[in-house]
Amino acid sequence: MAKRFYSIIIPVYNRPDEVDELLESLTHQTYKNFEVIIVEDGSVEKCDKVVEKYVHELNISYCYKENAGQGFARNYGYERAKGEYFIVFDSDCLIPYTYLETVESSLNHIYLDAYGGPDKAHHSFSPIQKAINFSMTSILTTGGIRNKKKAIGGFSPKSFNMGISRIVYDATGGYIIPYKGEDIEFSTRIRKMGFKTGLIKDAFVYHKRRTSWFKFFKQLHFFGTARINIARFFPDQLKLVHFFPAFFTLGFILTILMWFFYPSFAKIFTITYAAYFFILFIAALISTRNLLVSILSIWAGFLQLTAYGTGLLQELLISLFKK
Repeated sequence: MAKRFYSIIIPVYNRPDEVDELLESLTHQTYKNFEVIIVEDGSVEKCDKVVEKYVHELNISYCYKENAGQGFARNYGYERAKGEYFIVFDSDCLIPYTYLETVESSLNHIYLDAYGGPDKAHHSFSPIQKAINFSMTSILTTGGIRNKKKAIGGFSPKSFNMGISRIVYDATGGYIIPYKGEDIEFSTRIRKMGFKTGLIKDAFVYHKRRTSWFKFFKQLHFFGTARINIARFFPDQLKLVHFFPAFFTLGFILTILMWFFYPSFAKIFTITYAAYFFILFIAALISTRNLLVSILSIWAGFLQLTAYGTGLLQELLISLFKK
């Protein structure tokens, strides 16, 4: 069987150092039949000099375009791709050396028109990054809707680690919104057009995510607004489980207020929240085997839920007032 030629598209915005690390990880791939397309989406801190370092080690090309959002940056890469299968990574990922070999083997065994892979924390990540990774992948904070073969509403690959065939791109035309849930909209549209999607669980990447609590909160707040934005295209993609962070946030605010007016009820709520965070800590300790990361995971979980919850509520209110 002839080996597939893959086109790896990497949109980037002001992240030359991270692109350097990502490209370095790609030089170690055991599967060599691929090209890399870097799409600079209007960055001030360009990575063209970084790309030049790898022209003799990778089949790589560099494109610069005016800033229009990551969805359209990926389209820009798709339009220039030569492969029969396209793979998209976020610029803050590190790619294990067997990644492409794993994907090729999986697609030969069970072909998927579009796939997604999970993410993990690399041993070199900071304690904050490891705590954020745990929070973003734990069933206790996500409700089990991430990286599951039988996800709610069907499996939707996420574009930090996602592949599609050229046929899928030709049929869909790529992304139709530049950001704010663009990958979920795209994945949902792919599924609704009848293409086969699925999870390749061993095709994981090391995803750095955010390096500070403020950036993490800002990102998750944005994710919350994106969920409502996606529902404007596909109402069935807004499930009850997506409102859990909003209920969590409102309940936490209510608990604080009740201490001033109904302390007896406040105690019950406080104990409930304390029990939840204790369970989260134990789960993190079992998963990471690191006391500091487990303690930080409590804060990461709190930020994730409140950021997503406030973002969802904010966008929901805006949507309702627009009607």
